Amino acid sequence: MKLGIVGLPNVGKSTLFNSLTKAGAESANYPFCTIDPNVGIVTVPDERLKLLGDMYHSKKVTPAVIEFVDIAGLVKGASKGEGLGNQFLSNIREVDAIIHVVRCFEDANVVHVDGSVDPMRDIETINLELIFSDLEILERRLSKVAKAARMDKSQEKELALLERIKAHLESGMPAKTLAAEDEEEEELLKGYNLLTGKPVIYAANVAEEDLADDGASNAGVQAVRAFAEKENSEVFVICAQIEQEIAELDEDEKAMFLEDLGLSQSGLEKLIKASYRLLGLISYLTAGEDETRAWTIKEGTKAPQAAGKIHTDFERGFIKAEVVNYKDLLEQGSLAAAREKGLVGMEGKDYVVKDGDVILFRFNV
Repeated sequence: MKLGIVGLPNVGKSTLFNSLTKAGAESANYPFCTIDPNVGIVTVPDERLKLLGDMYHSKKVTPAVIEFVDIAGLVKGASKGEGLGNQFLSNIREVDAIIHVVRCFEDANVVHVDGSVDPMRDIETINLELIFSDLEILERRLSKVAKAARMDKSQEKELALLERIKAHLESGMPAKTLAAEDEEEEELLKGYNLLTGKPVIYAANVAEEDLADDGASNAGVQAVRAFAEKENSEVFVICAQIEQEIAELDEDEKAMFLEDLGLSQSGLEKLIKASYRLLGLISYLTAGEDETRAWTIKEGTKAPQAAGKIHTDFERGFIKAEVVNYKDLLEQGSLAAAREKGLVGMEGKDYVVKDGDVILFRFNV
């Protein structure tokens, strides 16, 4: 999974990126300190892996990973070359979802590029820049397809779709709110890779005192939540500064620190849950002496396609999947004991893999 972090300058983007990835992107109280896109890989915390790895005495435990891309702060008019321009947006065309960091805290020591804190204005500014960036891509495609359509009538359907998307974007609406009329249009829309077509997770960056009630008493957070609900986006409340402190601690210290703050999970854990929900992802597990590992798949994936995540041969030669829920496996202490209790299913090609399934694939090529 690949997530791109966007936002105005000085909203806490790079601080959040640093805390998530511990990659040390430069973070300072002035705009545009992130000149190049920073990329960091983060492992997905998963207690199930540790427990299974301990049970099997696995030589290696491999969690799922998320790649984060941090983009330079955008400003109003970026698409026309203001600030550093929007050339950085090309770096997030390939991401699965966008994390939009929104400032919901007051701090006289941290300047706001527009002079005051207003989360909804900031969201509108960024969304417009994403729309302008998409329009630039569309115009190029439109011009190419319009030429081709003069000679080839089969291009007319795509031309009509492009004109519809263009009008939709020009009315200030993101591409994801445009309904495709059929499967062909849906495929074309995916192929354009529009930024405003991507799912969004809003990271409401608050002061430490707003963390304990999850931003319930912060008017800015409430406004962001109401907006996100309308467009089926996710929101998670975070204090980027606190996350950076958490990132420096070991597991035991982290647990104590979170408890002192009245929190049950870190911002990273909240973000990962929001990302999985938004993108409809789950993890199945493989476990053994050599390696215990998490594999990320789309909800609704059938056994052969899940096997293909490990190796294409597994999908091609799929015979059966031996499936047990990780809790049952841990309770019984071994696969053999779980089999004896009838807790292991022999599943075929139509089996839909569930989150937390521990699977042993049988295949032949």
